[in-house]
Amino acid sequence: MTSSRTALKILAAVALAALLTGCKDHRDPGYQGWVEADMIFVSPDEFGRVTKLNVREGDEVKAGAQLYSVDDDLQQADLNQNRATLANAQQSYDRAASLSKTGSGTQATLDAAVSALRVAEARVNTSQTRLARRIGFAPVDGKVQQIYFREGETVPPQRPVLSIMPPGNMKIRFYVPETELPKLAIGDEVEVTCDNCAADLTAKIYFISTAAEYTPPVIYSLDERNKLVYLIQARPARPDSLRVGQPISVYLNPKTPVADKR
Repeated sequence: MTSSRTALKILAAVALAALLTGCKDHRDPGYQGWVEADMIFVSPDEFGRVTKLNVREGDEVKAGAQLYSVDDDLQQADLNQNRATLANAQQSYDRAASLSKTGSGTQATLDAAVSALRVAEARVNTSQTRLARRIGFAPVDGKVQQIYFREGETVPPQRPVLSIMPPGNMKIRFYVPETELPKLAIGDEVEVTCDNCAADLTAKIYFISTAAEYTPPVIYSLDERNKLVYLIQARPARPDSLRVGQPISVYLNPKTPVADKR
């Protein structure tokens, strides 16, 4: 009787071990990835020296907030010159229009005065626009990610003074082998984990590459080495819980038990 009970216990233990092994084999091993963001770069149209910086790295800004100012001496001088030209053009037009009414002036003289007046007005508008753009405003809501030029430094043309990271521009990038592609579709939800991150982080796939490439060096996995993989990008549901450059683990099916999230 004792030997029968012992045999039953052994059989039960073997069955349980086999069941656990089978469950483990069906667990999603996950894929290594990292966090990136599409930054918004704010730059002046022309070169200049930063005269005032109103924000610091990490500050939250709203669209329309003033971020920085660049010296505007040249733009102000250009505006003053064009305003003087406009005043002269206006006088010439007024004189030509008056002579035309009395019949003393020619139509050609009036047409030339009108043309000169319109050109002068356009140049004043251009100068005003150039002057206004010496102040940088936030084009979107977001967080100041990095400042490239500070007060007193000269900014080359088309070079950003700072960058802003809108929360909606955060993305997760990871690679999967070709065998996993049939399991994925645009709009699918994946689970995201990382060291000391909040629980239950998820993201939605919005991009699946159609071109294969070799495993990138940022993923240190011997099993994936020298295999062709496909880039997947997803938008996190809680972007504030992640940081740019942070390594993460991605699980394709949140409903499937995972082997190890740590």
